[in-house]
Amino acid sequence: MMKILTIIVSYNFEPWIDRCLGSLKASLQPTDTLVIDNGSSDWTVEILRKNYPEIRLIANHANLGFGKANNIGMQIALKEDYDAVFLLNQDAWIDPKTLGSLAQESLRHPDYAILSPVHLNGNGTELEKGFASYVQVSSRNNLPAENRLTECPFINAAFWFIPTGILKKTGGFSSLFYHYGEDKDYANRIHFHGYRIGYLPTVFGCHDREFRKVSLEGFLRAERVYLLSEYANINYGFIQAFAYGVLAGIKKLVIALLKGNWTHAKGYAGIVSGLLCQTPAICRIRKQTKQSYPNFLMS
Repeated sequence: MMKILTIIVSYNFEPWIDRCLGSLKASLQPTDTLVIDNGSSDWTVEILRKNYPEIRLIANHANLGFGKANNIGMQIALKEDYDAVFLLNQDAWIDPKTLGSLAQESLRHPDYAILSPVHLNGNGTELEKGFASYVQVSSRNNLPAENRLTECPFINAAFWFIPTGILKKTGGFSSLFYHYGEDKDYANRIHFHGYRIGYLPTVFGCHDREFRKVSLEGFLRAERVYLLSEYANINYGFIQAFAYGVLAGIKKLVIALLKGNWTHAKGYAGIVSGLLCQTPAICRIRKQTKQSYPNFLMS
């Protein structure tokens, strides 16, 4: 049986605890659980210490970001000779057979670097909207009927099963991304190194994520993350990456100016300026992540 470390990054959100950790207790596949708390100011850490003494807890004094916190857990998994890590969002939970089924499929298909269950919404009635978009399936009723891995280009990191052999070859999350975009960047690197991403249509996890109206700040953050992920994408040569990242941002800035949308123009100007300032770091990390067996990116 595989030795698996489940890594959960937590924030101020104590209601998640019982469902998320309870689903791991009920899993037919045993797993050790590591919770890395990113500076919660509510009672999350105290509740974990009191009610879940069996888990390993790292309580950070500040929010390190999603990628850097998960890298800590990945490094522990490598140091302690785990066979795989399972990245589980704090607002998510799995069915009892999910983890074991992913482990079995991973052994059968070593060419798959990231395996995931089907992502359902918080009440388990339908596909989570982001997942439905990524895998191009409109409804739970339209999922493939076969009990076999189904390949797709990207799945967000709410439920990621990754063999540690993959971590040794591709490293951890990039330090270019603080929160959001790190999973897209990692998927780009997986493809560069010749591996595949897929989901198993007969096992499930629920992701209790609400979709709210996007604010201006949220819109510009998403634009920045997208353009940065394009600039950092090692599947492109540098000139192409510069065009898809920086020049695409300049194009959006010009369009906003022509439309008289000064707020968006100001936002895009800041994004482009930030990308240009990051160019030395982006070049360094692009070079590093093209290598097999890179160091973990913890800067």
